Amino acid sequence: MDRTLVDFVKVLRTAEIKVSPAETLDAMECMNIVGYEDRTFLKNSLAVVLAKNPEEKDAFYDCFDRFFAPEEFSRSEDSDDSENTDHNDFDDNDGDFNPNEGNNQQSGKGGGQGGGQGGGGEQEEELNEETTLQPTSELGKLLMTGSKTEQTIAMMEAGREVEVNQIVVFTQKGLYTRKIMDAMGLKGLQEEVSELQGHGGLPQRILAKNLKKARDLLREKVRDYVEKQFFLHADESGKQLREELLKKVKLSNLEKRNFKDVQEVVFKMAKKLIAIHSKRRKTFKRGQLDVRKTLRHNMQYDGMFFDIKWKASKVDRPKVMCICDVSGSVSNYSRFLLMFLFSLAEILPKVRSFAFSSDLGEVTKLFEHSTLEEAMARTMRDYGNGSTDYGRMLMDFKNHCIDDVNNKTTIIILGDARNNYGDPQAEILKEMYDKAKRVIWLNPEPKSSWTVGDAEMKKYAPCCHQTEVCNSLMHLERVVGNLLKSVT
Repeated sequence: MDRTLVDFVKVLRTAEIKVSPAETLDAMECMNIVGYEDRTFLKNSLAVVLAKNPEEKDAFYDCFDRFFAPEEFSRSEDSDDSENTDHNDFDDNDGDFNPNEGNNQQSGKGGGQGGGQGGGGEQEEELNEETTLQPTSELGKLLMTGSKTEQTIAMMEAGREVEVNQIVVFTQKGLYTRKIMDAMGLKGLQEEVSELQGHGGLPQRILAKNLKKARDLLREKVRDYVEKQFFLHADESGKQLREELLKKVKLSNLEKRNFKDVQEVVFKMAKKLIAIHSKRRKTFKRGQLDVRKTLRHNMQYDGMFFDIKWKASKVDRPKVMCICDVSGSVSNYSRFLLMFLFSLAEILPKVRSFAFSSDLGEVTKLFEHSTLEEAMARTMRDYGNGSTDYGRMLMDFKNHCIDDVNNKTTIIILGDARNNYGDPQAEILKEMYDKAKRVIWLNPEPKSSWTVGDAEMKKYAPCCHQTEVCNSLMHLERVVGNLLKSVT
């Protein structure tokens, strides 16, 4: 039962309920104390141990009901009760056989047509023999003589054996259905059915028919079971897999229907960076002694050093200026870089954003006072038209913003540096390089394209502290993470 509880804890974690190893051990002790007889009492007891707030408690109850699934056994018991009053469902005629060959108890009376030829007595004898013919394969015995509850238990044990809880994507449903069927003994059943069909006798043919019907019903039941296991175990795993793929795909290849998913990924990545880099400065317990603070704080103790003070360096937030090319396919990269930076408002409170295709315009307030979609739509409308002109952008920046750049400023430029053979104005970028703490150029194209055609990276690169290929969320996360890490 401990293994079952561990699997249940995995399901809870999939549902974003945080369960520590210590809490798992507490849950095991709880199960040993309360037992398994009273389902409701057990569920409420485990909820006290594992759920820490009302939201988690609701999720816990849902996971408990789906994981332990009492309806599977209640349906099985209902089926068993019906079997006690009705004949075997698999003995009914479905048109596969001649009606004269059906397993009908009245066929002895109706055999008068063949009785004149002496066939009725032989057929009745064959039918009587059929009633004593039993399957020999293990799965056949389970299907024909075992209860539905026994079948359900065998199916769950086979699911544990093939590790159905490792299912990741929905397309694996057929694979795990086949694995469970094989683990339950499908091969032996298939061989028995083939042998019965090859025998040629009526009782053997009827038994083969019943076994095939039972096998098909079992396959449907197993398929439903695998589907439930997918929603229990793989929903979050599949989401994580999709998020990993979205992190790696080129942003220019994303379609509009993917934007919402990518936004969620960006916010999660930003939240992780905030957790890493927004820690408040702690009082140091070791390092270099701060003599002045120590003396001042210990004057009340007549000079006895009861309160030791250590020197600590102050973390200074960076001032970031982000310049984004929003023309053509580059706009997708700019969209998510801006989204990334404004998601980090807690640790990057001094972000100023600019957009251009030719003329440069500041969009900082637009993003601060509008939703992301509205801000991006207006940015594209106001600055995304026209022929790309990096020289014009640099001139506008010099005329309006160069005085705001100092040795604490980090300038990030995102664009492909394709200037349509215009004047690149690289000397202005060199001036920005001299005044700023860092100039980072993010180019979505591969380095092999940086010097091809109208690309001006060969002139811009020497005027930058750092140049990076940046065309996916993973690249953006790395660049922004390094930016935060290096700021002290």
